[in-house]
Amino acid sequence: MIMQGSKRLLLIGLVIILGLSSCRKEKDIYEVNPEELQLVETSKFKLKTVNQYVAILYANLFQEALSANKLVEINRLFEAIGDDQVAKEILISNFMNDPSVVLPSDTDMRSDPETFIYETYVRFLIRRPTEAEQTYFMNLINTNSDITVELIYFSFAISDEYEYY
Repeated sequence: MIMQGSKRLLLIGLVIILGLSSCRKEKDIYEVNPEELQLVETSKFKLKTVNQYVAILYANLFQEALSANKLVEINRLFEAIGDDQVAKEILISNFMNDPSVVLPSDTDMRSDPETFIYETYVRFLIRRPTEAEQTYFMNLINTNSDITVELIYFSFAISDEYEYY
């Protein structure tokens, strides 16, 4: 009986020793390169009013200031439609169909997409594109023959970031 008790004690001691020696946490090493991060929308937190949005959009697309009379007329259209998002989409479409809108040609966009993307970001969002944004639009332009300047300008004008200043 003493033999069985000492064997049991020896077995328990052996399990405890093995358990303690095997439960060491190894230090994980993640070899991460230090990168300088740039936040995209850090300074844009104020929502543009309808008048601000319309005036800035007009200036971006026509490269001139919007008259006060025309601003009042467009503002009345926004009130009549009621849904600001729908009104903005209609307004952008109407502006794009105006012959005096200042747009680069699709040929210019395709011949130098990098410059086009950079200038579009500066024109609409008043900032440089990030590397990821630049790559995304380069791939979009180079792989889709259906993409036009109007579509890209429309997407910028309707984007959430464009809604803020």
